[in-house]
Amino acid sequence: MRKFVLFVFFSFTLTSIAFDLESVDSKKWTKKYDQYFSKYTKRFFGAGFDWRWFKAQAIAESNINSNAKSWVGAKGVMQIMPDTFAEIKKKNPSFLDINEPRWNIAAGIYYDSVLYEKWHSDRPLDDKMSYTFGSYNAGFGNILRAQKVAKKEGHDERYWKSIKDVAPKVKRWRHEETLNYVEKIKFMMKKEE
Repeated sequence: MRKFVLFVFFSFTLTSIAFDLESVDSKKWTKKYDQYFSKYTKRFFGAGFDWRWFKAQAIAESNINSNAKSWVGAKGVMQIMPDTFAEIKKKNPSFLDINEPRWNIAAGIYYDSVLYEKWHSDRPLDDKMSYTFGSYNAGFGNILRAQKVAKKEGHDERYWKSIKDVAPKVKRWRHEETLNYVEKIKFMMKKEE
């Protein structure tokens, strides 16, 4: 009973927090790193892609705190794991230091681009971004397993809604965290000033 109550409180709290957020364009959020969000979005996603998606992600990850460190060891603005940064650096040797905001942001956006390309089937941008951010948060394998469960249950697995519908049925995945994370990013992108 205690675990259930804690789970309900934790889940409710994350959802409540998400809807108390300011827009990604709010003056509440620093513009200090906007040049990096813009530059590396253009490099890895192409001109015209809205870089604010990744600023919203950084808000969800760390509140754009370059000194943030998670309990599992993720670091910086984009909360990159050191091992993930090392792998990214093999393909991008110019990314010098995980602790330097510029390279942390560049690595996070690069990693997003890799995940974005993995979700290559025809789906709306909003859904593709949800799959990308869900994979960034939970790992590609967890979202792929959720997609398989959705398909097995007759859902159209191209849409993020199907993942939300089957999430509790996917074993070995802390789905509440991921679903709230994705919703937080999307909410910040859609909220009007």
